[in-house]
Amino acid sequence: MSLDPNTGDRSLPDAELLRRFDIAGPRYTSYPTADRFDATMDAERYGETLALRAFGPSDQQPLSVYVHIPFCESVCYYCACNKVVTRHHERAAEYLEALATEMALVQERLGGRAPVSQLHLGGGTPTFLDDRELATLTALLHRHFQVTVDAEISIEVDPRTVDANRLSHLRAMGFNRLSFGVQDFDPDVQRAVHREQSMESVAALMASARELGFRSINVDLIHGLPLQTPESFARTIEQVAMLRPDRVALYGYAHLPHRFKPQRRIDTAALPGPADKLRMLSGAIAGFIARGYSYIGMDHFALADDPLAVAKREGRLHRNFQGYSTHADSDLVALGVSAISKVGAVFAQNEKTLDAYYAALRSGRLPVERGLALAQDDLVRRDAIMALMCQGQLAFEPIERSHGIVVSDYFKPELERLRRLEADGLVVIEPRAIQVTPMGWYFVRAVAMVFDRHLTQARVGADEAMAGSDAASTSHATASVRFSRLL
Repeated sequence: MSLDPNTGDRSLPDAELLRRFDIAGPRYTSYPTADRFDATMDAERYGETLALRAFGPSDQQPLSVYVHIPFCESVCYYCACNKVVTRHHERAAEYLEALATEMALVQERLGGRAPVSQLHLGGGTPTFLDDRELATLTALLHRHFQVTVDAEISIEVDPRTVDANRLSHLRAMGFNRLSFGVQDFDPDVQRAVHREQSMESVAALMASARELGFRSINVDLIHGLPLQTPESFARTIEQVAMLRPDRVALYGYAHLPHRFKPQRRIDTAALPGPADKLRMLSGAIAGFIARGYSYIGMDHFALADDPLAVAKREGRLHRNFQGYSTHADSDLVALGVSAISKVGAVFAQNEKTLDAYYAALRSGRLPVERGLALAQDDLVRRDAIMALMCQGQLAFEPIERSHGIVVSDYFKPELERLRRLEADGLVVIEPRAIQVTPMGWYFVRAVAMVFDRHLTQARVGADEAMAGSDAASTSHATASVRFSRLL
């Protein structure tokens, strides 16, 4: 059996631990999670937050910028993203005009062109835009922001929408990181989710990307899709590892057809059962580690010399809406329909439909629909959760100094609940710190959930909520039920 990637002295988690702790719950790309947002955060309040940043100490700290491109030519049945399925590429022109308006409004409130060290295009399918449109978009971003010389500039790529020539254009525009959506290489699985692409085509694109000098290549995979088996997914893991992407993101498929219409096209009878999903997950962990990848946490892997793996070893790992990152906890300005910004202690999410998004911009206002201003308790718990998710420990002194609390008093109920996880070997509770064990890294989400006040409060009524047809549609209620049974 493969050894643990961090210490080399422990085995991988067994099936019983995976069964108990591979639980539904937040990925904690933010805390509080987006299901806590409400309409009290509006365009005016978010605008004031941006303006205050312009006069605060973080003024010259580089931003991260995310741009959401919602369009897709065809629907992938598993998808739960905010998207617009269309073959009418002319719709991109109106969207680019709207993005230009939004950038101008943001720039005005920031008081000028703020520096940006991290830029990411996601979707949807960003490569739905043609080369001319992508060039227009990148020019707009450079016009309204100061993109630093050493900035990470990344784009999510549907391999079916690009060739070597298009990759060359992306590189010329300044993109230096790519994320290929693969999901699975098995032809039967691909047909079942309406996303067909060969390993050979992806391999050719990755070879071209390396020749063109892209700094990093990521591959996204999903386990739990229809017609997947532990054996077929093991072949996909082997094929991906042969391609040697710098990073791999492995997500578990959540079948929620009552919430996401495309998922209704999936044959529920073809979905793998819980035991097979666990075998896929444990097999993937073992497979990537055996082939030289470091386990970063939750659902991410990276080659040992990748900056993400180096940051993990050196305790410099961070987490944002794009997942694990080497960048410090910088403010994030998100542009486009449904995009979520984080500036200081404020979250703001844009309108979720194109009509509402366009209408807001035509009226000259930021297209914010909802969000959240974090309370002091949220800030304390955010720091605790991110410390556990990123550094694998919660040292008491820094959080006590930052927030004026005594951890043993403030988190007394949480420390009591952690005793059960300590008995399972996932954490060690020391007098002045909580340490996530090497085995606990595989279940760090379950450790973090202990400190989620919103999730804990929902436990009491979660069983009743799950019994109702409306509440049963919320992942937070699902997570609350499983969390209460766990602890």
